[in-house]
Amino acid sequence: MSTILSVKNLSKTYDSGHQALTNINLDICQGEIIALLGPNGAGKTTLISTICGLVSPTSGTVTVDGHDIITHYRQTRELIGLVPQELTLGAFDKVWDTVNFSRGLFGMAPDPEYLTQLLKDLSLHDKRDSMLMTLSGGMKRRVLIAKALSHQPRVLFLDEPTAGVDVELRKDMWQIVEKLRASGVTIILTTHYIEEAEEIADRVGVIAGGELLLVEDKSALMEKLGKKQLRIDLRETITEVPASLAEFNLSLSDDGTSVTYTYDTRGERTGITTLLKAINDAGLGLADLQTSQSSLEDIFVNLVHTES
Repeated sequence: MSTILSVKNLSKTYDSGHQALTNINLDICQGEIIALLGPNGAGKTTLISTICGLVSPTSGTVTVDGHDIITHYRQTRELIGLVPQELTLGAFDKVWDTVNFSRGLFGMAPDPEYLTQLLKDLSLHDKRDSMLMTLSGGMKRRVLIAKALSHQPRVLFLDEPTAGVDVELRKDMWQIVEKLRASGVTIILTTHYIEEAEEIADRVGVIAGGELLLVEDKSALMEKLGKKQLRIDLRETITEVPASLAEFNLSLSDDGTSVTYTYDTRGERTGITTLLKAINDAGLGLADLQTSQSSLEDIFVNLVHTES
């Protein structure tokens, strides 16, 4: 796939001296979905705002479909749609007028058929003549999404798009995301709902302290950094792990009926065979074995903790 967005050595330092971004490098391919994860203040919103032309970079370059965001800002803004975190909407404007006006801002010809379908997809069509002040927070979030998609952008940024919204909107939105991806739209989202990133993203980036710690294919990240756990159910309850098993760093369950062994999937040897023999030698009877894989949340928390 061809690269639609390229960020090179991007840094941002505010007048206060706060360095929000440090030497960010990121290439994003057309049609992929990438999730950016990071704690509050990590630099996610600053990165998105800089790419979208809302914040001026201190150094580095950003190109969208080959166009520089500084020297060709009109072309790049036409290619980008942004759903911000904040609900910034005029209280007395109507839904249809707001979305239609947004399309016109980008010089796009009127297309009532497209906008009608867009509002239907977002469950907004029956609210098209309603003033924004009468809408719920979830409905206002849908309007922001409609505004971002009104000019049919090729790159869509979703900055915490489902924060504080209902489950129904969240499901509707991800269906729209999949539909957009199928049409070739590239999607970059930030989210605190790690399970969403794990479910829909092709790649995952982790940001902390203004630095992009890594960007990996989701499955490769799980395989590369993930840990597996082996839970061993015992036939008899024990009060402590035998000293002969200390080298395996086993965790004993609260009820004393099982022990858990954590091992690195990247290792040439897992040590499981040796462990099982040692357990047998210690006189412990095995009732059952179960393995589990670390979640993306486990990996994320471990990465941010390690870098902090």
